Amino acid sequence: MAKILTLDTSTDACSVALSVDGVIQEDFRIIPRQHTRQLLPMVDQMLKAAGLKVTQLDAIAFGRGPGSFAGIRIATGTAQGLAFAADLPVLPISTLAAIALKAAREHNVERIVSTLDARMNELYSCTYLMRDGLPVPLVNETVSAPENIVLPDGDSWFAAGRGWVYLEQMSAEVQQAVATPVLDIYPAAGVMCELAMDAYSRGEGIAAELAQPVYLRDEVSWKKISEQKKKNQ
Repeated sequence: MAKILTLDTSTDACSVALSVDGVIQEDFRIIPRQHTRQLLPMVDQMLKAAGLKVTQLDAIAFGRGPGSFAGIRIATGTAQGLAFAADLPVLPISTLAAIALKAAREHNVERIVSTLDARMNELYSCTYLMRDGLPVPLVNETVSAPENIVLPDGDSWFAAGRGWVYLEQMSAEVQQAVATPVLDIYPAAGVMCELAMDAYSRGEGIAAELAQPVYLRDEVSWKKISEQKKKNQ
């Protein structure tokens, strides 16, 4: 089995995980504004405990977003630097998919709406169904105002992640479709390792220089600018 190091700094939490022969070890800490100082020491400790060097790994995975702009850049840059120096592929992992997998593991649920607080009275979200033990997205990841959140038709959904702090601003239909939200489900390197192993097995590793963070809000802004230009033409 592949040896994969995984990093995540997309929220107030900072986490590092290492999968060796299918066994995952994780260091998870909630340390706001300390990611830059703590991430590499956490990586060093994890590798030393396993008796490994970066060059002995098969790939490096990282939480590519959405999430904190600064945090995503830290994980992306660190993963790129480590992978480039050791000539390893990188595996960008969705933070929202990680939340869905963590919710499924901890609460035995299969229909999940993962969210993160995007600030400025907006949230990142995506809906997932669990299939063969992994989350499958039903829609594209989005950033939107709470009142614009729409859920697929069907049974109730498990509400996971910090974006659900805006529940009271959502429509009556959404409020009826979700149970009491569980806010403190963070994207974490441990579950990202599981997603990374699956991605690696399917040959989805990319060159370090091609790794890009996913912000979503930037994408929405560019779409709005493009639409406005078309209207003015």
